[in-house]
Amino acid sequence: MAMQGLRVVVALLFFCLSAPIFAAEKAHEFSLPAVTQTGEVNLADFKGRVVYLDFWASWCSPCRRSFPWMNEMQARYKQQGLSIVAVSVDPKRDVIDPFIKEMQPNFTVLHDSDGQIAKAYKLVGMPSSFLIDRDGNVVLTHMGFRSKDKDKLEAAIQTLLEK
Repeated sequence: MAMQGLRVVVALLFFCLSAPIFAAEKAHEFSLPAVTQTGEVNLADFKGRVVYLDFWASWCSPCRRSFPWMNEMQARYKQQGLSIVAVSVDPKRDVIDPFIKEMQPNFTVLHDSDGQIAKAYKLVGMPSSFLIDRDGNVVLTHMGFRSKDKDKLEAAIQTLLEK
């Protein structure tokens, strides 16, 4: 009986770590230096838009796989009000530039060199993404990037864009 209870706990833990988690809280405001443009970018700059906020690092292989998908989502839904904002948590800028040159993102890329914004969002893994509605509320959090999650994430984006 104890073994069965342990299996249930492990299954629930696996589900919680692998499935999108719905939340309802205000997104943490921030201002960070831009990588793909000049100056600083504030989360408030995207007020009234749906924001897919993605935290990534150059050493993270799932992050590398997420960039083409984010390019596709930005191209497909930009006119409907989607803004993808990718935040690098790499401490040094010199590892970001080659990654960006290779990936050619068509969305905003920022740099959180000291990790303070990542800490505010309580990251536990890479990549971690937060879907923010037009009112600035985090409505979905997601850790990791797997092919099987693409349709669910896109459906969540579409739902928010329709509101």
